[in-house]
Amino acid sequence: MAKCPALCLILAASTLCMSCTVVEHVGIALLYKPAPLPNAQVTYDIPYAGPNSPAKQRLDLFVPTGTNWPVLVFVHGGNWDAGDRSLRVGGADVYRNIGRFFAARGIGVAVIDYRLQPTAHWREQVDDVATATVWIHTHIADYGGNAHHLFLGGHSAGAQLACHVALDPRPLATHGLSPAIIRGVIAVSGAGLDIADQKTYDLGAKRSYYAARFASGDPPEIWQPEASPITYVTPNAQAFLILYAAGESRALQRQSQRFTEILERDHVPHRVVVVPGQSHARMVLTLSRSDQTSADAILDFISKR
Repeated sequence: MAKCPALCLILAASTLCMSCTVVEHVGIALLYKPAPLPNAQVTYDIPYAGPNSPAKQRLDLFVPTGTNWPVLVFVHGGNWDAGDRSLRVGGADVYRNIGRFFAARGIGVAVIDYRLQPTAHWREQVDDVATATVWIHTHIADYGGNAHHLFLGGHSAGAQLACHVALDPRPLATHGLSPAIIRGVIAVSGAGLDIADQKTYDLGAKRSYYAARFASGDPPEIWQPEASPITYVTPNAQAFLILYAAGESRALQRQSQRFTEILERDHVPHRVVVVPGQSHARMVLTLSRSDQTSADAILDFISKR
């Protein structure tokens, strides 16, 4: 995949095609709205993989007032090889703003980092998300949260990683836990949910793009299902909220639609929200706006579980 400006590479979090969509700074300024939260309710740079965790195995925790609140672990996007929880673009504090927004509305948020490719293998990225989730489950009561109301979500590549941890029992099993600790999953403009789906490639996605990130020398019949969260869906899966933008590519929309088909097949509780007037990149900015479809859908989803 061709290199592109950092704004496209990180915030757009992948168009999954040979060209990139640059999100103009003026567009960010129009959509971004800072969410206020007192500094006393934020703890930065928590190591979740042990006291000597490197920068990419740390999280920021945004907590509401009071006690017994639910908590969302949020995973950023970025092609699996870019992104950071502290990303700032055009004055927009992209991911931390999500934490402040929901914490101000009674939902704790852990905005996490994870090791990036090619330094880390995709399985190690899944394990990082699982490890962060375990840390929150183990420690959130110390901050006033309810470990039994834990939600997992992410945008684009982050949605793929979140869904994998929620559905494949193996990542959490290495920590002595199961996906049952997760009350619900929020997949925002998910990429790579079904890497074997031929229609996605017919609509313009590049098989070579996914192969570069997930193949590791294995044949397609091995790596495609193993890396696809859709493989692990069962009738016992958690409830899902699936959000995607009406303006993103048909190939990306197809991934959310395909995932929905499998959830329906197995009668897994789910809600699908198509967000009008937005693109794949701008979707992440809508998550911290009270006047946007995305934020309201997430608040409603968490409040009902």
